[in-house]
Amino acid sequence: ASLTCAHLLRALLGAFSLLFQLFSPRRPAMSGKKLPAVSNPLLLLSATQLAKKIRRKEVCTRSGDCCRTHTFLLLPPSRFDAALQEAAQVDKLIEEETGGEEVLEDRLPLLGVPLSVKESYCLQGMPNTTGVVSRRGIVATVDAPPLVQLKRAGAIPLGVTNTPELCMWWETHNHLYGITNNPYDLERMVGGSSGGEGSILGAAGSVIGVGSDIGGSIRMPCFFNGVFGHKTTPGVITCENQYPPASGRDKEYLSLGPMCRYSEDLLPMLKIMAEPNTHMLSLNTKVDLKKLRFFTVPDDGGSPSTYPVSRELVEIQSKVVERLEADLGVKVQEVRFPELHYGFRIWDTYLGLSDDEGKPPKPFAQLMGEPGRPAWPLWELLKWMVGKSDHTIPAIVMGLHDMLRVFKPSPYIIKQKEKLQRDVEELLGTDGVFLYPSHPRVAPKHHHTLFRPTDFAYTAIINTLGLPATQCPLGLGKEGLPLGVQVVAGKLQDHLTLEVALYLEKTFGGWRDPGAN
Repeated sequence: ASLTCAHLLRALLGAFSLLFQLFSPRRPAMSGKKLPAVSNPLLLLSATQLAKKIRRKEVCTRSGDCCRTHTFLLLPPSRFDAALQEAAQVDKLIEEETGGEEVLEDRLPLLGVPLSVKESYCLQGMPNTTGVVSRRGIVATVDAPPLVQLKRAGAIPLGVTNTPELCMWWETHNHLYGITNNPYDLERMVGGSSGGEGSILGAAGSVIGVGSDIGGSIRMPCFFNGVFGHKTTPGVITCENQYPPASGRDKEYLSLGPMCRYSEDLLPMLKIMAEPNTHMLSLNTKVDLKKLRFFTVPDDGGSPSTYPVSRELVEIQSKVVERLEADLGVKVQEVRFPELHYGFRIWDTYLGLSDDEGKPPKPFAQLMGEPGRPAWPLWELLKWMVGKSDHTIPAIVMGLHDMLRVFKPSPYIIKQKEKLQRDVEELLGTDGVFLYPSHPRVAPKHHHTLFRPTDFAYTAIINTLGLPATQCPLGLGKEGLPLGVQVVAGKLQDHLTLEVALYLEKTFGGWRDPGAN
């Protein structure tokens, strides 16, 4: 039956591919084009290093040399002017501080550090549309709580970055702002839904950023753009003041977290963003990697809904295993979970469940039409075929899927998820981590996600399990595109994956300048 479903799915995708090629607009070819190399050494610093230089007056923040942003950010002149004013205030604060560098570091650990923000977060005075044309002109009047904490720590928001329409697709494209390109190859996608963040960080256009993740929306962009990203244990960082708002059981699977080029920035950012719930995590606990139990999960067992993991990603994960065993003297055990075979169906089923009060998730068609009337997905599909729809084809398909969803969940799928949850939690405990592919392939070309729509199951299943995970870059592959792996730990054991990220960066080199030879 699974084989028949696989053949049927491939046939449907082939037909859809032909339809898309017939009706979609053409883009100029950009294959092989990438960004130029970073020329300003300040752009190569971590937030930790940059903040230290600012405190020591080695860098003047109001010079604006700490970022190259104009081609990445949805940045009105008013925000850029405000950022320069805030930078000037930083310089003045440092001049007037009498307690010394240590006092500033303790009170304002990110003082003067440029910060970019996913557009779904409310950042006061900035657009908050998530790429929906009908929300054009909607501006946030408050800051989301994690941004309040980062600003209190001294970070300076530069602006907001692009997302897919309503954040529910894994290519960053909408009809309000357009499509976001990968800095390593402009013809490649950046992932989603925190795709603008992944792109600007991979391009050294910002120092640190923040994203959200309900199916891989931090980890996929970080993987495709060669940077670090952490999906926090759900419930630690509040998801208030974001759009779309969480509904149904979203809060059980939605996580917010830091994104950055250098692993040493993950821990201090998480400590700040998690306030006032930092006590839920053991972020001050020293981790001895030699005392951890390591596991590797090579793939999802050959699910018909996902493509096989590419050879180069299989090989790089194997190299990680070899280095862990050689450097730390640990034994990395290979494990397989048959239930991963149903990863997408598990995620899709649980995302459609009602909350504890019986309220179902907000209909996608309603979100498509806000602040006006709900959209009609079938009518929008017909309009799209003649180039008249304000919505992207992924959003239209999501609306159709939502309308056709069977609201009575499959008992078999529920049983598979519950068994997977038990087995994974028993395996990991409080001292175990496992490696799992971030995706079956390196960054695909633009719109190719439409022909392999459920490959994000590799990240999505971790959301459904409610586990923390850190995406770690592992150099570049044969096409010059980033490789990587996600490191997963038990609930509230975020400190373990962050420590492994530090090791992997030291061992494999971390982020690479897209323009370097």
